Amino acid sequence: MKTDGSAGRPAPFDDLDRRLIHALQIDGRAPFSRIAEVLGVSDQTVARRYTRHRGAGAFRVLGLAEPRALGEVEWLVRVECAPDAALPIAEALARRPDTSWVSLMSGGTEIAAVCRSAGSEHSDALLLQKLPRTLSVVGVTAHCLLHEFYGGPQSMVSKSGALTAEEAARLCPPAPRPPSPGPATGFEQGSPGSPVVLSDADRRLFEALGRDGRAPLAELAAATGWSPTTVRRRLEALRADGVLYYDVDYDLRLFGYGVMVALWLSVAPAELAASGEALAEHPEVAFAGATTGPHNLFASVLCRDTGALYTYLTTRIAALPGVRTMESTPQIRRLKGPGPYLTPGPAAPRGRR
Repeated sequence: MKTDGSAGRPAPFDDLDRRLIHALQIDGRAPFSRIAEVLGVSDQTVARRYTRHRGAGAFRVLGLAEPRALGEVEWLVRVECAPDAALPIAEALARRPDTSWVSLMSGGTEIAAVCRSAGSEHSDALLLQKLPRTLSVVGVTAHCLLHEFYGGPQSMVSKSGALTAEEAARLCPPAPRPPSPGPATGFEQGSPGSPVVLSDADRRLFEALGRDGRAPLAELAAATGWSPTTVRRRLEALRADGVLYYDVDYDLRLFGYGVMVALWLSVAPAELAASGEALAEHPEVAFAGATTGPHNLFASVLCRDTGALYTYLTTRIAALPGVRTMESTPQIRRLKGPGPYLTPGPAAPRGRR
Protein backbone atom coordinates (compact mmCIF):
# COMPACT_ATOMS: atom_id res chain seq x y z
CA MET A 1 0.00 0.00 0.00
CA LYS A 2 1.23 3.50 -0.79
CA THR A 3 2.55 5.61 2.07
CA ASP A 4 3.03 9.35 2.43
CA GLY A 5 6.56 9.03 3.81
CA SER A 6 5.54 9.96 7.38
CA ALA A 7 6.61 7.00 9.51
CA GLY A 8 5.09 4.60 6.98
CA ARG A 9 1.61 6.09 7.38
CA PRO A 10 -0.74 5.17 4.48
CA ALA A 11 -1.21 7.90 1.90
CA PRO A 12 -4.60 9.68 1.86
CA PHE A 13 -7.31 8.28 -0.37
CA ASP A 14 -7.06 9.55 -3.93
CA ASP A 15 -10.05 10.51 -6.11
CA LEU A 16 -10.63 6.96 -7.33
CA ASP A 17 -10.50 5.60 -3.77
CA ARG A 18 -13.11 8.14 -2.67
CA ARG A 19 -15.35 7.30 -5.60
CA LEU A 20 -15.06 3.60 -4.83
CA ILE A 21 -15.92 4.14 -1.16
CA HIS A 22 -18.91 6.29 -2.15
CA ALA A 23 -20.10 3.56 -4.52
CA LEU A 24 -19.80 0.90 -1.81
CA GLN A 25 -21.66 3.13 0.66
CA ILE A 26 -24.56 3.26 -1.78
CA ASP A 27 -24.57 -0.48 -2.46
CA GLY A 28 -22.09 -2.52 -0.46
CA ARG A 29 -22.67 -5.71 -2.45
CA ALA A 30 -22.79 -4.15 -5.91
CA PRO A 31 -20.78 -6.27 -8.39
CA PHE A 32 -17.37 -4.86 -9.19
CA SER A 33 -18.38 -4.84 -12.84
CA ARG A 34 -21.27 -2.46 -12.17
CA ILE A 35 -19.12 -0.22 -9.95
CA ALA A 36 -16.38 -0.20 -12.58
CA GLU A 37 -18.86 0.84 -15.28
CA VAL A 38 -20.02 3.81 -13.19
CA LEU A 39 -16.47 4.81 -12.23
CA GLY A 40 -15.19 4.49 -15.78
CA VAL A 41 -12.41 2.01 -14.96
CA SER A 42 -11.83 -1.72 -15.43
CA ASP A 43 -13.24 -4.45 -13.21
CA GLN A 44 -9.69 -5.45 -12.32
CA THR A 45 -8.85 -1.94 -11.13
CA VAL A 46 -11.86 -1.89 -8.79
CA ALA A 47 -11.07 -5.37 -7.47
CA ARG A 48 -7.40 -4.49 -6.85
CA ARG A 49 -8.25 -1.25 -5.05
CA TYR A 50 -10.85 -2.93 -2.87
CA THR A 51 -8.63 -5.89 -1.99
CA ARG A 52 -5.63 -3.69 -1.20
CA HIS A 53 -7.47 -1.24 1.03
CA ARG A 54 -9.50 -3.88 2.84
CA GLY A 55 -6.40 -5.93 3.51
CA ALA A 56 -4.62 -2.88 4.93
CA GLY A 57 -7.56 -2.00 7.20
CA ALA A 58 -8.25 1.27 5.37
CA PHE A 59 -11.92 0.39 4.89
CA ARG A 60 -14.34 -2.51 5.01
CA VAL A 61 -17.96 -3.09 3.98
CA LEU A 62 -20.38 -4.19 6.69
CA GLY A 63 -23.91 -5.56 6.47
CA LEU A 64 -25.90 -4.22 9.44
CA ALA A 65 -29.39 -4.55 10.90
CA GLU A 66 -31.57 -1.46 11.23
CA PRO A 67 -32.52 -1.38 14.97
CA ARG A 68 -35.89 0.33 14.46
CA ALA A 69 -36.99 -2.31 11.95
CA LEU A 70 -36.39 -4.92 14.66
CA GLY A 71 -38.21 -2.93 17.34
CA GLU A 72 -34.97 -2.23 19.21
CA VAL A 73 -34.21 0.94 21.14
CA GLU A 74 -30.81 2.64 21.00
CA TRP A 75 -29.22 4.39 23.95
CA LEU A 76 -26.36 6.86 23.89
CA VAL A 77 -24.44 6.01 27.07
CA ARG A 78 -21.79 8.16 28.76
CA VAL A 79 -19.65 6.55 31.45
CA GLU A 80 -17.40 8.65 33.69
CA CYS A 81 -14.59 6.72 35.33
CA ALA A 82 -11.11 6.96 36.77
CA PRO A 83 -8.43 7.45 34.10
CA ASP A 84 -6.60 4.21 34.86
CA ALA A 85 -9.83 2.20 34.53
CA ALA A 86 -11.23 3.80 31.38
CA LEU A 87 -9.54 1.55 28.83
CA PRO A 88 -10.41 -1.85 30.39
CA ILE A 89 -14.00 -0.72 30.97
CA ALA A 90 -14.28 0.51 27.40
CA GLU A 91 -12.86 -2.78 26.11
CA ALA A 92 -15.39 -4.72 28.20
CA LEU A 93 -18.22 -2.68 26.66
CA ALA A 94 -16.77 -3.10 23.17
CA ARG A 95 -16.74 -6.90 23.50
CA ARG A 96 -20.50 -6.96 24.08
CA PRO A 97 -22.54 -7.88 20.97
CA ASP A 98 -25.21 -5.27 21.81
CA THR A 99 -22.88 -2.24 21.74
CA SER A 100 -21.39 -0.15 18.96
CA TRP A 101 -19.40 3.06 18.54
CA VAL A 102 -17.45 2.63 21.78
CA SER A 103 -14.90 5.43 22.23
CA LEU A 104 -12.69 7.08 24.80
CA MET A 105 -13.56 10.76 24.99
CA SER A 106 -12.22 13.96 26.53
CA GLY A 107 -9.13 13.39 28.67
CA GLY A 108 -9.63 9.65 28.83
CA THR A 109 -12.07 9.80 31.74
CA GLU A 110 -15.28 9.42 29.71
CA ILE A 111 -16.48 6.50 27.61
CA ALA A 112 -19.17 6.97 24.98
CA ALA A 113 -21.09 4.03 23.54
CA VAL A 114 -24.28 3.16 21.73
CA CYS A 115 -26.21 0.30 23.35
CA ARG A 116 -29.25 -1.51 22.00
CA SER A 117 -32.10 -3.05 23.96
CA ALA A 118 -35.11 -5.05 22.80
CA GLY A 119 -37.42 -2.24 23.95
CA SER A 120 -37.73 0.68 26.34
CA GLU A 121 -38.93 -1.70 29.07
CA HIS A 122 -35.45 -3.26 29.09
CA SER A 123 -33.60 -0.04 29.90
CA ASP A 124 -33.07 -1.12 33.51
CA ALA A 125 -31.06 -4.11 32.28
CA LEU A 126 -28.89 -1.74 30.27
CA LEU A 127 -27.78 0.18 33.34
CA LEU A 128 -27.83 -2.56 35.97
CA GLN A 129 -26.46 -5.57 34.10
CA LYS A 130 -24.65 -4.60 30.91
CA LEU A 131 -22.35 -1.93 32.24
CA PRO A 132 -19.31 -3.15 34.19
CA ARG A 133 -19.73 -3.03 37.97
CA THR A 134 -16.70 -1.37 39.45
CA LEU A 135 -15.90 1.36 41.95
CA SER A 136 -13.89 3.08 39.22
CA VAL A 137 -17.15 4.09 37.48
CA VAL A 138 -18.20 7.38 39.05
CA GLY A 139 -21.16 8.26 36.84
CA VAL A 140 -23.40 6.88 34.11
CA THR A 141 -25.97 8.68 31.97
CA ALA A 142 -28.08 7.08 29.26
CA HIS A 143 -29.96 9.05 26.61
CA CYS A 144 -32.63 7.27 24.58
CA LEU A 145 -32.37 7.97 20.84
CA LEU A 146 -35.84 9.22 19.90
CA HIS A 147 -35.34 10.17 16.27
CA GLU A 148 -32.52 9.88 13.76
CA PHE A 149 -32.06 12.90 11.51
CA TYR A 150 -28.97 11.54 9.77
CA GLY A 151 -27.13 8.24 10.00
CA GLY A 152 -27.58 4.55 9.29
CA PRO A 153 -26.98 3.95 5.56
CA GLN A 154 -26.14 7.65 5.17
CA SER A 155 -22.65 8.79 6.10
CA MET A 156 -20.09 11.51 5.54
CA VAL A 157 -19.23 9.72 2.30
CA SER A 158 -22.76 10.43 1.10
CA LYS A 159 -22.02 14.16 1.47
CA SER A 160 -18.55 14.01 -0.06
CA GLY A 161 -19.60 14.60 -3.65
CA ALA A 162 -17.13 11.94 -4.80
CA LEU A 163 -19.83 10.67 -7.17
CA THR A 164 -22.12 12.91 -9.16
CA ALA A 165 -25.86 12.69 -8.55
CA GLU A 166 -26.27 10.82 -11.84
CA GLU A 167 -23.54 8.31 -10.95
CA ALA A 168 -25.03 7.75 -7.48
CA ALA A 169 -28.48 7.19 -8.99
CA ARG A 170 -27.08 4.45 -11.25
CA LEU A 171 -25.89 2.54 -8.19
CA CYS A 172 -28.76 3.28 -5.83
CA PRO A 173 -30.88 0.21 -4.98
CA PRO A 174 -34.70 0.43 -4.81
CA ALA A 175 -36.08 2.15 -1.72
CA PRO A 176 -37.29 -0.22 1.05
CA ARG A 177 -40.92 -1.20 0.66
CA PRO A 178 -43.55 -0.41 3.32
CA PRO A 179 -43.93 -3.11 6.02
CA SER A 180 -46.19 -5.95 4.94
CA PRO A 181 -46.95 -9.53 6.00
CA GLY A 182 -44.34 -11.93 4.70
CA PRO A 183 -45.27 -14.64 2.21
CA ALA A 184 -45.28 -18.28 3.22
CA THR A 185 -41.55 -18.75 2.74
CA GLY A 186 -40.66 -20.01 6.20
CA PHE A 187 -39.33 -16.62 7.28
CA GLU A 188 -41.23 -14.70 9.94
CA GLN A 189 -41.93 -11.17 8.73
CA GLY A 190 -44.51 -10.03 11.25
CA SER A 191 -47.73 -8.07 10.66
CA PRO A 192 -47.88 -4.68 8.90
CA GLY A 193 -46.03 -2.08 10.91
CA SER A 194 -44.75 -4.58 13.48
CA PRO A 195 -41.07 -5.30 14.11
CA VAL A 196 -39.46 -7.94 11.94
CA VAL A 197 -38.63 -11.13 13.85
CA LEU A 198 -35.30 -12.70 12.95
CA SER A 199 -34.72 -16.44 13.00
CA ASP A 200 -31.56 -18.00 14.42
CA ALA A 201 -30.28 -18.44 10.86
CA ASP A 202 -30.98 -14.75 10.19
CA ARG A 203 -28.87 -13.81 13.19
CA ARG A 204 -26.02 -15.99 11.97
CA LEU A 205 -26.37 -14.26 8.62
CA PHE A 206 -26.03 -10.83 10.22
CA GLU A 207 -23.04 -12.02 12.27
CA ALA A 208 -21.27 -13.01 9.06
CA LEU A 209 -22.25 -9.78 7.28
CA GLY A 210 -21.02 -7.78 10.28
CA ARG A 211 -17.57 -9.23 9.67
CA ASP A 212 -17.69 -8.84 5.90
CA GLY A 213 -20.63 -7.30 4.07
CA ARG A 214 -19.30 -8.67 0.77
CA ALA A 215 -18.81 -12.23 2.01
CA PRO A 216 -19.42 -14.75 -0.84
CA LEU A 217 -22.78 -16.50 -0.97
CA ALA A 218 -21.07 -19.84 -0.31
CA GLU A 219 -19.63 -18.49 2.95
CA LEU A 220 -23.01 -17.09 4.01
CA ALA A 221 -24.66 -20.39 3.10
CA ALA A 222 -22.22 -22.26 5.34
CA ALA A 223 -22.97 -19.88 8.21
CA THR A 224 -26.76 -20.16 7.90
CA GLY A 225 -27.28 -23.71 6.66
CA TRP A 226 -29.23 -22.40 3.67
CA SER A 227 -28.47 -22.88 -0.01
CA PRO A 228 -26.72 -20.00 -1.84
CA THR A 229 -29.97 -19.33 -3.72
CA THR A 230 -31.89 -19.03 -0.45
CA VAL A 231 -29.22 -16.72 0.96
CA ARG A 232 -29.44 -14.45 -2.07
CA ARG A 233 -33.23 -14.26 -1.82
CA ARG A 234 -33.06 -13.60 1.91
CA LEU A 235 -30.56 -10.78 1.43
CA GLU A 236 -32.87 -9.20 -1.12
CA ALA A 237 -35.91 -9.56 1.15
CA LEU A 238 -34.18 -8.16 4.24
CA ARG A 239 -32.95 -5.16 2.28
CA ALA A 240 -36.32 -4.58 0.63
CA ASP A 241 -37.97 -4.63 4.08
CA GLY A 242 -35.50 -2.03 5.41
CA VAL A 243 -33.93 -4.46 7.86
CA LEU A 244 -30.52 -4.81 6.16
CA TYR A 245 -28.30 -1.96 5.02
CA TYR A 246 -24.64 -1.69 4.10
CA ASP A 247 -22.09 0.67 5.59
CA VAL A 248 -18.44 1.41 4.88
CA ASP A 249 -16.23 1.71 7.95
CA TYR A 250 -13.13 3.62 6.86
CA ASP A 251 -10.05 5.32 8.26
CA LEU A 252 -11.11 8.92 8.73
CA ARG A 253 -7.55 10.18 8.61
CA LEU A 254 -7.17 8.95 5.04
CA PHE A 255 -10.30 10.92 4.14
CA GLY A 256 -8.79 14.12 5.55
CA TYR A 257 -10.58 14.25 8.92
CA GLY A 258 -8.34 14.92 11.92
CA VAL A 259 -10.90 15.80 14.61
CA MET A 260 -14.05 13.98 15.76
CA VAL A 261 -16.27 15.64 18.37
CA ALA A 262 -19.45 14.52 20.09
CA LEU A 263 -21.75 17.52 20.22
CA TRP A 264 -24.54 17.76 22.78
CA LEU A 265 -27.04 20.58 22.27
CA SER A 266 -29.93 21.76 24.39
CA VAL A 267 -32.60 23.08 22.02
CA ALA A 268 -36.01 24.62 22.69
CA PRO A 269 -38.67 21.93 22.06
CA ALA A 270 -40.42 24.02 19.44
CA GLU A 271 -37.16 24.25 17.46
CA LEU A 272 -35.94 20.67 17.93
CA ALA A 273 -37.17 19.27 14.61
CA ALA A 274 -36.00 22.29 12.61
CA SER A 275 -32.59 22.29 14.28
CA GLY A 276 -32.15 18.56 13.78
CA GLU A 277 -33.07 18.75 10.11
CA ALA A 278 -30.70 21.69 9.61
CA LEU A 279 -27.94 19.82 11.44
CA ALA A 280 -28.39 16.82 9.15
CA GLU A 281 -27.57 18.99 6.15
CA HIS A 282 -24.24 20.20 7.53
CA PRO A 283 -21.31 18.64 5.64
CA GLU A 284 -19.45 18.25 8.96
CA VAL A 285 -22.17 16.07 10.56
CA ALA A 286 -21.80 12.28 10.36
CA PHE A 287 -24.73 11.50 12.67
CA ALA A 288 -27.56 13.53 14.21
CA GLY A 289 -30.43 12.49 16.44
CA ALA A 290 -32.94 13.72 19.01
CA THR A 291 -32.47 12.24 22.48
CA THR A 292 -33.94 12.30 25.95
CA GLY A 293 -32.25 14.31 28.69
CA PRO A 294 -31.21 17.94 29.19
CA HIS A 295 -29.20 17.79 25.95
CA ASN A 296 -31.91 16.79 23.51
CA LEU A 297 -29.96 16.99 20.24
CA PHE A 298 -26.80 14.96 19.59
CA ALA A 299 -24.37 15.02 16.67
CA SER A 300 -21.07 13.47 15.66
CA VAL A 301 -18.98 16.12 13.95
CA LEU A 302 -15.91 15.55 11.77
CA CYS A 303 -13.53 18.35 10.83
CA ARG A 304 -10.13 18.67 9.20
CA ASP A 305 -8.52 20.22 12.29
CA THR A 306 -9.31 22.24 15.42
CA GLY A 307 -9.38 25.49 13.43
CA ALA A 308 -12.08 24.09 11.15
CA LEU A 309 -13.98 22.87 14.21
CA TYR A 310 -13.90 26.35 15.76
CA THR A 311 -15.20 27.86 12.53
CA TYR A 312 -17.99 25.29 12.38
CA LEU A 313 -19.10 25.88 15.97
CA THR A 314 -19.12 29.66 15.62
CA THR A 315 -20.92 29.74 12.27
CA ARG A 316 -23.19 26.81 11.43
CA ILE A 317 -23.94 25.77 15.02
CA ALA A 318 -24.32 29.39 16.14
CA ALA A 319 -26.93 29.89 13.41
CA LEU A 320 -29.16 26.96 14.49
CA PRO A 321 -32.55 28.07 15.86
CA GLY A 322 -33.37 27.60 19.53
CA VAL A 323 -29.96 26.41 20.79
CA ARG A 324 -29.66 27.17 24.52
CA THR A 325 -26.47 25.37 25.54
CA MET A 326 -23.73 23.35 23.89
CA GLU A 327 -21.26 20.75 25.15
CA SER A 328 -18.52 19.30 22.95
CA THR A 329 -16.33 16.32 23.83
CA PRO A 330 -13.49 15.21 21.53
CA GLN A 331 -12.84 11.56 20.71
CA ILE A 332 -9.31 10.49 21.56
CA ARG A 333 -9.61 6.80 20.64
CA ARG A 334 -12.20 4.56 19.08
CA LEU A 335 -12.38 0.94 20.20
CA LYS A 336 -15.43 -0.24 18.27
CA GLY A 337 -17.41 1.02 15.31
CA PRO A 338 -20.59 -0.30 13.73
CA GLY A 339 -19.30 -3.86 13.31
CA PRO A 340 -17.92 -6.47 15.71
CA TYR A 341 -15.10 -5.66 18.12
CA LEU A 342 -11.66 -5.59 16.53
CA THR A 343 -8.40 -5.94 18.42
CA PRO A 344 -6.96 -2.39 18.58
CA GLY A 345 -4.11 -1.74 16.17
CA PRO A 346 -2.69 0.91 13.89
CA ALA A 347 -4.63 -0.37 10.89
CA ALA A 348 -8.06 -0.40 12.56
CA PRO A 349 -10.42 2.13 10.94
CA ARG A 350 -11.69 4.94 13.14
CA GLY A 351 -15.38 5.55 13.61
CA ARG A 352 -17.61 8.32 12.44
CA ARG A 353 -20.43 8.39 14.98
